[in-house]
Amino acid sequence: LPRYHQPTSLHYGQLITSIVGLFVRHKVFRQRSLLGSLCFAMFSVLWTSLAFLLSSEPWSFNDATIGLFGLAGAAGALSARSAGMLTDRGHGQRLTIIGIVILLLSWGLLGLGGRSLVALLAGIVLLDLALQAVHITNMNLVFSLDEAARNRLNSGYMFLYFLGGASGSLASAAAYEHYSWTGVVLLGAGLAVLALLYSGLMLIGGH
Repeated sequence: LPRYHQPTSLHYGQLITSIVGLFVRHKVFRQRSLLGSLCFAMFSVLWTSLAFLLSSEPWSFNDATIGLFGLAGAAGALSARSAGMLTDRGHGQRLTIIGIVILLLSWGLLGLGGRSLVALLAGIVLLDLALQAVHITNMNLVFSLDEAARNRLNSGYMFLYFLGGASGSLASAAAYEHYSWTGVVLLGAGLAVLALLYSGLMLIGGH
C-alpha cells in the first residue's frame, strides 16, 4: 500500500473543526458524502430487516441459515477494483449513475423476496455490487481533492456514511414493524430514487 506522510501542526480540536472547513471548501466532498450516506442507508434498510423476513413465514429459517445470506453480500467486494480503475480513467460520474440505477433495480428483485429466494439472493448480490461501486467511486474522488488532508476527508465522509447507515436501520425497523417487508422495499426503493435524482443534479452541475 502507498505511504502518505501527512505532517500537521493542528491539535485534535483544530483537526476536527477543519473537517467542517473542508466541507465548506469542496463541493465534491459535500456531494459525495451525502450520496454515500444515502447509499449506505439503503444497505442498512436491507440488512436490518432481512433477518425479520427470513425468520418469518414462509421461510422460518434458523439463525445459522440466516447468517449464510451474508455470503451473498460478500460479492460486493468483486466490484471494488473495477470501480477504482474506471474512476481513475474519468468515468466516475457515469459509474455512479449506473450503480444507482442497479441499486433501484435490486429493490425490484428484493420486493419478490417474500416469495422467491432466487430473487432475494439476486437482489442482495446486485445491491452489494452497486453499493460497493458507488462507494469506491466516492472515496476515489474525495481523496483526490487534497492529498494533505486525506485522513480528515475520510473522517468527514465516513461520519456521514455511517450516519446514513444508522438512520437507515432505524427507518427500516419502523417500516417492517408497521408495513412488513413491503414497507422495507418501498423505503429502500424511495432512497434509491432520491439518490438517482441527486446524482442527476450532480451530473448537471458537472460533478
